[in-house]
Amino acid sequence: MSEDLSGRLVVALDLAGVTDEAGLMDRAARALSLPGWFGRNWDALADSLSDPSVWPAEAEDRGLLVVVQDWEGYARERPQEWETAREVFTHAMSVSPALTVALALGGTS
Repeated sequence: MSEDLSGRLVVALDLAGVTDEAGLMDRAARALSLPGWFGRNWDALADSLSDPSVWPAEAEDRGLLVVVQDWEGYARERPQEWETAREVFTHAMSVSPALTVALALGGTS
C-alpha cells in the first residue's frame, strides 16, 4: 500500500547520541516544538504525536511526516525502550492518519 506524503510537513527527529528515554523525549520535544507542558514520557509522546493541535502550526492542515534519523545506536543500547518507541509511533499513526513516522536507514550510527 502506498501513501501520498507530498505536501506534508517533514520534521527530522535525530536520535544520534541518544542513550535513554529522557534523551529521546528531549529530542522529540525540540524537533516537534512540543509545548512546555509536554510530560516527557511514553504516554505524553503518544498523545502529542496523535494530536494535530500540538503539532507545528504548518502541519495542522498539511499532515506531518516525522523522519527518525540515526536511531540504530539507541535501538542497540536500549532495545526494550526502542520497542516501546516503535509501538508509540505505530499507535499514534493509527489514531491520526495525517501522521507518518518513517525510520531513515543508513545513518551514521
